[in-house]
Amino acid sequence: MFLGVKISFLGTNGWFDNTIGNTTCILLQTKKVNIIFDAGNGIYKLDKYIKNRNPIYLFLSHFHLDHIIGLHLLAKFNFPQGMIIIIPPQTKIFLKRIITYHYTMPFRRLKFPVKVKELSEKCSLPFKIKGYKLNHSSVCWGYRLEIEKKIIAYGADTGVCSNLYKLAKKADVFIAECSYPPNKICEKWPHLNPEIAAKVAKEAGAKKLFLTHFDAHLYSTKKQRKIAEKWAKKIFPSSYASYDNMVIII
Repeated sequence: MFLGVKISFLGTNGWFDNTIGNTTCILLQTKKVNIIFDAGNGIYKLDKYIKNRNPIYLFLSHFHLDHIIGLHLLAKFNFPQGMIIIIPPQTKIFLKRIITYHYTMPFRRLKFPVKVKELSEKCSLPFKIKGYKLNHSSVCWGYRLEIEKKIIAYGADTGVCSNLYKLAKKADVFIAECSYPPNKICEKWPHLNPEIAAKVAKEAGAKKLFLTHFDAHLYSTKKQRKIAEKWAKKIFPSSYASYDNMVIII
């Protein structure tokens, strides 16, 4: 068994799947727990990575389809330990509207038990986690996790905001969305580009930045991701583009 935290990028696209990757899903594993950030189509690979009976926690940042469409794929799994899904406060009603017979199999009909909890001070978990409301077109939260003496921050869909800096502050790993290519911004549809993500990482004192959630329309080749990485490195040298099935251990 590995020491520290193993991070596996199961899906690194935003919007839709293409030949480069699946939509967003990131798996964190320690000796004791399995933690997932978002449930894009990359989640279909989950049983290839989870071979233990450690508890499984799935954190959903928001309810745009590229972050939850993989919930439809939970029917292929049978995790005897079950799964706990954590969502932003006061959003359970949104999830109930989607996970129903009209659209997919309800959680109660899956092969394994699933519980849904809204993140709050009363939500007891075996690790430190804090949510931050981000700047997006719908309610969207980022998550800051403290585990195995490491801080891992996940910034899902967002534009620049003060909470993004709080999220990334002195993080050992800052995983940030990078929907837009270099030099592109759009205030009506808030997202980050590599320069902005790198600037936040640098000013927040993060140790490493991993770019993910690349808009599949704007990033159709690995070369384009490498270009984004180069732009980010000019500002924050410890910047890296992520790819599907990429694994790091911290």
